[in-house]
Amino acid sequence: MIYAFDTFYYEDFAKTVCIAFEDWNSETESFIYSENTEISSDYESGAFYKRELPCILSLLKKIDLKEGDLIIVDGYVTLDNSGKIGLGGYLYESLNKKYPVIGIAKNEFASEDDLRKTIFRGESKTPLFLTAVGIDTDDIKIKVENMYGTYRIPALLKKLDQLTREKDELNVRS
Repeated sequence: MIYAFDTFYYEDFAKTVCIAFEDWNSETESFIYSENTEISSDYESGAFYKRELPCILSLLKKIDLKEGDLIIVDGYVTLDNSGKIGLGGYLYESLNKKYPVIGIAKNEFASEDDLRKTIFRGESKTPLFLTAVGIDTDDIKIKVENMYGTYRIPALLKKLDQLTREKDELNVRS
């Protein structure tokens, strides 16, 4: 199973959504998980993971990961050639390096990273940026390029982004 995570921040809570799908060619999701949590950390430039990682780890408690499962985050796994890691790298470490983590980012990170792949989908001239750990990035690049949907952002990842932006305050933890 592939589990894709995204978080959107409202004024007083964070909404994290996970879309689970069977394989890279899936047109629809198998499951959707969602959780609203209190914001545990202010945004800190260069340390985005401090804010989002607790949200993802909390939602992961609802999911029974199995060997062979993959995780996608909206962001970066690696940040530069010196070994600095991003959200996906911290998630990988938090999961004891058991599950490959793939970062698919919409915006380019300024520093050079020889492991980062650029992906052009559909007719878009604007790329997505791919990083990963625990799995071959070249193989994943081809899979992301061929995910369902004709636009820059694959259909299931676009749906994930939209779901995080649908405000549902009933699930906020107190």
